[in-house]
Amino acid sequence: MAFLASPVLAEPLSKAKKGDWPMWGGSSDRNMVSGHTNIPAEWSIEGKKNIKWIAPLGSQTYGNPVIVDGKIFVGTNNNGLLRPDIKGDKGVVVCLEEKSGKFLWQATHDKLPTGRVNDWPEQGICSSPWVSGNRIYYVSNRCEVICADINGFLDGNDGPFKDEKYKEKQDADFIWKLDMLEDYDVFPHNLATCSPVGAGDTVFVATSNGVDEGHLNIPVPDAPDFIAVDKNTGKLLWARFDVGDKVLHGQWSSPAYGVIGGEPQVIFAGGDGWCYSYEPKTGKPLWKFDLNPKESKWILGGRGTRNNVIATPVVYDSKVFLCVGQDPEHGEGIGHLYAIDGTKRGDITESGKVWHVGGDDFHRSMSTVAIADGLLYAADLSGFLYCLDAKSGKQHWKYDTFAAIWGSPFVVDGKVMLGTEDGEVVVMKHGTKMNKLAVNDVENSVYTTPVVANGVLYITNRRALFAITAGR
Repeated sequence: MAFLASPVLAEPLSKAKKGDWPMWGGSSDRNMVSGHTNIPAEWSIEGKKNIKWIAPLGSQTYGNPVIVDGKIFVGTNNNGLLRPDIKGDKGVVVCLEEKSGKFLWQATHDKLPTGRVNDWPEQGICSSPWVSGNRIYYVSNRCEVICADINGFLDGNDGPFKDEKYKEKQDADFIWKLDMLEDYDVFPHNLATCSPVGAGDTVFVATSNGVDEGHLNIPVPDAPDFIAVDKNTGKLLWARFDVGDKVLHGQWSSPAYGVIGGEPQVIFAGGDGWCYSYEPKTGKPLWKFDLNPKESKWILGGRGTRNNVIATPVVYDSKVFLCVGQDPEHGEGIGHLYAIDGTKRGDITESGKVWHVGGDDFHRSMSTVAIADGLLYAADLSGFLYCLDAKSGKQHWKYDTFAAIWGSPFVVDGKVMLGTEDGEVVVMKHGTKMNKLAVNDVENSVYTTPVVANGVLYITNRRALFAITAGR
């Protein structure tokens, strides 16, 4: 199996991330930190203060923007505004011009005929693409791993995939598709959501295999949970089946990749509540870690104390940082946040635990952490933003947004930004003392994470993408 012709190194320092933002988290370590400066803490949509442009999206947007080579890619649903000739509920990835927000093209995916058990209505595409060269890679609502040309059909049909359903100039040019549902019997629960991570010539994807509509049975327990795919051909390189019949509900986390203790690792958070690390070239297991206490129990409907994982692992300082949570429809509950020593091997549930917070100190979370200058920022569904010491887990401060949080904290220019379900973006000062700088109204729920690329801040609410820059 060919792999890692040009290894990708994790970027653990905030200053490492400037310029484009080519994947969820900005780089393969998934740390939500940018090195850009002169990013405003305040803006006004109504007053147009610091607003560069506003681009309409679908009616429900859960995908996070990715910015590369003058283009922005966002997963959303189809509302007919951008392509009025395409009717009905679809999953789409929209491509916009970076400098103006102008619509360029969209990838359109029909809904699965099985309905909400596999492809929940109106949810669109939640996957954030990985962009490498002139290709984007993402997971469609149909549980396909997609490779497409970043220019769509605007530069012709590059193939070798030639049977696209939508073939106008403003449509996607697919290079290859790997159908996980058809080819590997994957049964995505509610929606396939993974944002792929890439390293060298390989793309890593969690399959979203889960339970049936009654939440009692796992239709295909022997389907793969995690796969590695050749980014040039779409060929499966290896697959893992560690979760199998132990999946609790769904598998909605995204993987991370980093070099820990001098050794490359790809990190996968399973639907059984365990975190797994693999050798990227072969899929050989390196370590695993149970993210729930031994006495925790899963009870249907989220009434128990055992959780699965929706957040993305973050690699920083030879450690992996990850919290647990559940489907937000299950409500609030006890959560856990761990720092894991990624240099250990085997079952490292005890030996690899660097620190842990949970119970009354941390609730169920869907959010990915951000770490800068030794400070870790985490958020939970209950609406709290935490600042912790990254080495010890000691809490410096805790801020109550008074709203549910689905997205993740983002650190840039001495600021910590976090969107809420109430349609606000809270801006705190980066540091050990709690200091609220601003609360910005963005007019609709924010289920995503702020992103900065090339000196511009991007905020996505349910229906629109805002480009924000100082002095506008």
